[in-house]
Amino acid sequence: MAVSGDGDSKVTSVARKLAADKGVDLARIDGSGPSGRITKSDVLAAAQTPTPTPPLAVSIATASPIVGTVPVGSREVQRQRMSKLRQRIAERLVAAQHTAAMLTTFNEADLSAVIRLRKRHKEEFEKKHGVGLGFMSFFVHACAAALQQFPRVNAYIDGNEVEYHDYVDISVAIGTDKGLVVPVLRNAEAMSFADVERTIKELAGRARDSKLTLEEMTGGTFTISNGGVYGSLLSTPILNPPQSAILGMHKIMKRPIEDPDNPGQIVLRPMMYLAISYDHRIVDGEQAVKFLIHIKDSIESPQRMLLGL
Repeated sequence: MAVSGDGDSKVTSVARKLAADKGVDLARIDGSGPSGRITKSDVLAAAQTPTPTPPLAVSIATASPIVGTVPVGSREVQRQRMSKLRQRIAERLVAAQHTAAMLTTFNEADLSAVIRLRKRHKEEFEKKHGVGLGFMSFFVHACAAALQQFPRVNAYIDGNEVEYHDYVDISVAIGTDKGLVVPVLRNAEAMSFADVERTIKELAGRARDSKLTLEEMTGGTFTISNGGVYGSLLSTPILNPPQSAILGMHKIMKRPIEDPDNPGQIVLRPMMYLAISYDHRIVDGEQAVKFLIHIKDSIESPQRMLLGL
């Protein structure tokens, strides 16, 4: 019978001394001698056998903190078919990237004069015309004047020909729950401020109700996109084919600038970054820069629009 123990009657003196030298725990040894007595050979055998370790316990203790850091939550995946409108938008955006030599140039405009003018007359304007006076009508007028001065920005490329337009049809980007739509302001160059505001309000309402017709969304010669209403500070708008240019408006923020009336003096002014993306195949860089400066000058001095400058 095998008996474990390290009592004097169960361990030979030689075995006890050898166990002390080898660092062997006698309690772990089953003696092979008479009545389970532990002998020298038992100690030597135990010394050659490695002490077993509990690998499972070590693995769990090591892995537990890592497992505990993995968040537990839903990992479901949903697939939804793109709407016809979203598919069409995607096709046109990709086409614009692939077919045009698109480039973007930037500038900034001080909206102090427009804000003062709007604040001074907005109540009287709304009372007379039944519609609010927004910033968009100022930019539509500024763009219409600039497009007439720089006709290539208002033109199309059609094969090996350039199609010029003696009218200005401005597409205005409007966001809806179903995607971005761009209804057109026909003959914007002949519209009053009230005409622009009324037409945009009507088109925006029809867009949100999904009542715009295909005719109302096609045929523009230039596009204005106002990302500022969503908080965009700066962007590079993508062309709306077959148009050759698009203006990007952005968020109005007060920034320190040099006072143009007092050189060397820094003042806080409501500033907006402006971006024009254009097709370099038809519009040269110089024309694009001058076009954008024309818009900047018109916004900073709104009286220019009233004088047809």
